[in-house]
Amino acid sequence: MFYGTIGRMKNKKIEKELKRFGGNVRRQRLSHKITQEKLAELAQLNVRTIQKIEAGKTNILITTAKRIQKAIGCSWESLMN
Repeated sequence: MFYGTIGRMKNKKIEKELKRFGGNVRRQRLSHKITQEKLAELAQLNVRTIQKIEAGKTNILITTAKRIQKAIGCSWESLMN
């Protein structure tokens, strides 16, 4: 039972970070007046993937985060903070 509690705590922290990152992606995308469809095209991702990222529902590779950052044209810090 103890291990299960630690596992849930880690999952909650990860979920929180994914939601934070997704919110940052959404804010930056909107501030640059880019649609989800356009971001997906520029970052060479599926629109559904962008939707899941912004909702904090999927974990992504650092290379995917970098593609999103370059596609939006924002600073790395604005996505990670």
